[in-house]
Amino acid sequence: MPEPQIIEVPVLITMPGTDSFEGFHRPDGQIGTRNRLLVLSVTGLTGPSARRISACLPGSLIVDYPYDSGPLGDDRESQDRALVGFAVNPNVGAVLIVSANPPRADDLAGRILAGGKPIEVVVMDDCGHDAVTLTEHGIRLGARLTKEISAQRRRQAPLSSLYLGLECGRSDPSSGLVANPLMGLIADRLIDLGGTAVIGESTEWLGAEHLLAERAVSEDVGRQIIDAVTAREQATIDGGRDLTGNNPGPTNIAAGLSTIEEKSLGNIAKSGSRPIQSLIQWAERPDGPGMHLMDAPAYAPESLSGFAASGCQLMIFSTGVGNSFVNSISPTIKISANPATCERLQKQLDFKCADVFVGKNPLDAAADDLMKVLVDIASGTLTWGEIHGEGAEAFSRMGASL
Repeated sequence: MPEPQIIEVPVLITMPGTDSFEGFHRPDGQIGTRNRLLVLSVTGLTGPSARRISACLPGSLIVDYPYDSGPLGDDRESQDRALVGFAVNPNVGAVLIVSANPPRADDLAGRILAGGKPIEVVVMDDCGHDAVTLTEHGIRLGARLTKEISAQRRRQAPLSSLYLGLECGRSDPSSGLVANPLMGLIADRLIDLGGTAVIGESTEWLGAEHLLAERAVSEDVGRQIIDAVTAREQATIDGGRDLTGNNPGPTNIAAGLSTIEEKSLGNIAKSGSRPIQSLIQWAERPDGPGMHLMDAPAYAPESLSGFAASGCQLMIFSTGVGNSFVNSISPTIKISANPATCERLQKQLDFKCADVFVGKNPLDAAADDLMKVLVDIASGTLTWGEIHGEGAEAFSRMGASL
């Protein structure tokens, strides 16, 4: 008998290219770059219990809201928007709400459930007002949720599904000359693919706000940009503060930045060159793709939290002299173009572009390399910030409490 033929069938392995990544597909159509349980304490009284619960559930995230019934008006609206936004961020696979206020927990849970992800609620009132019992119940519920989402697998997704937050901190001249323009190129490329990007730090548009307004898609959006900067400047004056020596801050000045206008020109370079679609508020989700501006505080913890609550699944954060802070919900790619910083911060920077700063590499080539890193991290590779546990979330307050 003739020997049987062996037919080799090629095995096709789909790897993400420069226009796709491997992500977690959510019931509402969003795509996550991570799949984490969020332990969400929505009342200050339950913060300690929530931290204990999260500590017992490896891989979980903790957001510890320190208030409850006190905030009023804009504070209440923006903070509730942020609490829901953190929970429905596509990087969150499931949510455990911990609360000492049953109606508040039920209200937030109802708004989060609309996204279709698993959610459990544990409240102090059902635990005999015993924090130890609350912790025990929370661990059991959280463990079940963790088990449930662990069955989910990554699948290929288009880069157009990404919403990218762009931040800078402890900037120096290398930030404005190289790192931030590089981020602008990445934003342009993502937007050209149909993706979304945002920059914030409204006070750091001061002196360059007219350049942003000129790129607005309408006169109305342009006026909103100018008005937002004017309002921040007036609030500074009304509060008896002087931006001189504050923005740029002492670290910026020591590193070589001299004026707010100089810093602002470097800051807005992160926005790239595409039309600006809208001005959104802190923790507000944009209506569609393209470049957006977030009218929000400039301090990195608040700014990054606003991005995460608005839906960003990934962030790029440039620094001049070094800034270790990252977001906890959204992987934060730390980059620098300062040669000394790149040499010193070996286990903090995810991308180094000092070769561009010293003239050994063109900006476009660095953008090609950074896009590859972005796809890699979106597909699951950890950032240094994730490895070191640098992430956290912060809430903005504007007014008095009850």
